[in-house]
Amino acid sequence: MRTGQRQNKGMRTRLGCLSHKSDSCSDFTAILPDKPNRALKRLSTEEATRWADSFDVLLSHKYGVAAFLAFLKTEFSEENLEFWLACEEFKKTRSTAKLASKAHRIFEEFVDVQAPREVNIDFQTREATRKNMQEPSLTCFDQAQGKVHSLMEKDSYPRFLRSKMYLDLLSQSQRRLS
Repeated sequence: MRTGQRQNKGMRTRLGCLSHKSDSCSDFTAILPDKPNRALKRLSTEEATRWADSFDVLLSHKYGVAAFLAFLKTEFSEENLEFWLACEEFKKTRSTAKLASKAHRIFEEFVDVQAPREVNIDFQTREATRKNMQEPSLTCFDQAQGKVHSLMEKDSYPRFLRSKMYLDLLSQSQRRLS
């Protein structure tokens, strides 16, 4: 085998490993906010089951956010939740001196065309948000955040609820009760 063919085969092997990301519960436990075993013990079946009640219930629970983020990583779309979380944190900004710099950082990271973690929003929303950057306020990302929330709620959230990761998590929490 020639050197070029060996390099190509090695590259295909490495890329193949990347594309086979698992969505099992064992992957989820690695990113839980606390130590995985302690976190899973704290997570009740009732809490995990309630995540299926609504997307907002899921987002209001720290383990729900962690599980959903782990799932989004398997789909290579974690930027949506990270943007939504950044906006939530941004809204808590009390210092007017820090407001503009935080707003521009979020815009450059998630909203701007060709941003490193660009979220999927329409042209009008992107331009309205760009205009809001001229005089940033606590509400400057509301339209974009709403679009991303809606996208996740209609698209990623239903897949999460059907995922092996979520079903494994429910199963593990139920087994702890028996």
